[in-house]
Amino acid sequence: MTTFDDRKDAFEKKHAHDEELAFKAVARRNKLLGLWVAEQIGLTGEAADAYAKDVVAADFEEAGDADVIRKVQADLKAKNVEVSDHRLAAKLAELLDVAKKQLSA
Repeated sequence: MTTFDDRKDAFEKKHAHDEELAFKAVARRNKLLGLWVAEQIGLTGEAADAYAKDVVAADFEEAGDADVIRKVQADLKAKNVEVSDHRLAAKLAELLDVAKKQLSA
């Protein structure tokens, strides 16, 4: 193997690793969001954990965060809890930072 091939392989491995970490961070963020929303709508214990899993699963419906936001907004409205899209977006950003820190620890 040449030095170029070694560098190419190393770059590809790093890219795959970075993508895996990003996926895990978003999944963890969604779980944390689910737990936060569960608290807002009065769920605790196993019900809150199950709800958080549903939020994580909602992210697999389409690319991006729109599906997650749509799900939690519908659930919040069903329980007459008002949370703006802006506040949800801010919470997503905050929880992504938390998730990344948890994964790096």
